[in-house]
Amino acid sequence: MSADWYRRTLIYQIDPSLFLDSNGDGCGDLRGVIDRLDYLQTMGVGTLWLLPIFASPFRDAGYDISDHRQLEPRFGSEEDWRLLLREADKRGIRVVLELVLQHTSNQHPWFVQARRDRHSRYRDYYIWSDQPVDDGNQPIFPSVEDSIWQWDERAGQFYRHLFYRHEPDLNLANPAVVAEIEQIMGYWLDLGVAGFRLDAASHAVEQAGGGDEEQGVWLLERLSTLARRINPECVLMGEVDVEPERFVHYFGDGNRLALALDFWVNNHLFLALARGQAEPLIRALHRRPTPPDGASYAVWLRNHDELDLERLTERERKEVMEVFAPDPHMRAYGRGIRRRLAPMLRGDVAHQALAQALLASLPGTPILRYGEEIGMGDDLRRPERLSVRTPMQWSAERNAGFSTAASARLAAPIIDQGPFAFAQLNVVAQQADDLSLLSRCRRILQARANLAEVGEGQWQILDSGHPAVFAIVHRAQSSSVMICNLSGKPVRLGDELNATLKGYEPILADRNHAAPEHESLTLAGFGYRWFRRQPSEL
Repeated sequence: MSADWYRRTLIYQIDPSLFLDSNGDGCGDLRGVIDRLDYLQTMGVGTLWLLPIFASPFRDAGYDISDHRQLEPRFGSEEDWRLLLREADKRGIRVVLELVLQHTSNQHPWFVQARRDRHSRYRDYYIWSDQPVDDGNQPIFPSVEDSIWQWDERAGQFYRHLFYRHEPDLNLANPAVVAEIEQIMGYWLDLGVAGFRLDAASHAVEQAGGGDEEQGVWLLERLSTLARRINPECVLMGEVDVEPERFVHYFGDGNRLALALDFWVNNHLFLALARGQAEPLIRALHRRPTPPDGASYAVWLRNHDELDLERLTERERKEVMEVFAPDPHMRAYGRGIRRRLAPMLRGDVAHQALAQALLASLPGTPILRYGEEIGMGDDLRRPERLSVRTPMQWSAERNAGFSTAASARLAAPIIDQGPFAFAQLNVVAQQADDLSLLSRCRRILQARANLAEVGEGQWQILDSGHPAVFAIVHRAQSSSVMICNLSGKPVRLGDELNATLKGYEPILADRNHAAPEHESLTLAGFGYRWFRRQPSEL
């Protein structure tokens, strides 16, 4: 074990309510996660990121928390939680929880007390005003909320909510609120979590600084100090959707966030996929700052929200939308796409595998969302972001093997129609098929899990000699070259890249390649090839 373990891990994001229902009540639970730990281990998963498991009215998938220290009963008991940690540890898997510190549910006891009594200590736990204030912020969900201020009759004032009106913003400039958050962190760290994903971290930092980001980074330093005092290996992973130059505020000198979720690279990765050209991704990597010691980036393809494209120019955003979300109902909030990766890539297994290989090639810690490894689809009949939040498809059995409950009791409808229906798209159907997406993803992720240099070393973009080809070398004690073809057409690589590969051995490819050494290297459409050179050969 080491303090920089997060550089060498693969993170798998799970919504426990939608993963596996162990008791037939229609909702996934911790026992269900435990039951599938071996499945995750076979993919090389080293860290589980669990979406909120805390007490909540569940009007926002658990992000509307009513008690940060209480486990939501639908997920199981404290013993189930302890068992999950023990069983995960046996398999070398850590567990990271959400830390929702920017807001609470309006049913949280703090807010209930704040509404009742203007002189209560809890009144200053939230942000109030006699009149709506234009502080430069706009609603996070503009098609749902038309203001960030909500009148409360009982309180006799407006309260601020950047997100939904049932999620009042916490006053993080109040030291008493931060002290409460520290106690919450301490509680879960004592129970054995390896770290926290800080929800809406950039908004929280601004709130802590009274609207000034640079003045608010003290919050990250304070939380990081507390976390590492309890567990020196604890990691804070922040949701930081900002311009790349601003990442420095969130890293500090390695004393703030250990991992920054990199929306900047994520946006440009999809621009590269839309164009079938590597340039946007290369440009994005070159612009993002080198993180200090003790910090790094987290990279992913799709998550549980919309694919927010705010880091692109208006023209670039329109370009991505036209390729991956041509119909208006595929879009959300005027800025993003509410589709899963597989439908965006038309269900093409080779294209999806290429996207996963490309992700695993990037400098940073890769994150895989549950179901991405089998190419799960979306349900655009569901509103907003719920379209990408459907139960895991384990088998062709009833309810996709997710639950034995009646369909009306399920936490969300199963995808049972179209090309992504569970009857033909599920884990069991792909397990024994060597050409399935699941098999390809396993090979990619297992290979990535054994390449410490990708997380720890220095990287350099290589000249591939072709605009569709992304080529990168990672160097530490060992050296790896990873090459991906973003186009659907075969390509022949340039002489310079062929010369660079002298002395490297192939370790992964989308198909068998038996070309003689004197021939130029080729890639199939949506192909990928990885090579490695050991220390003795450097």
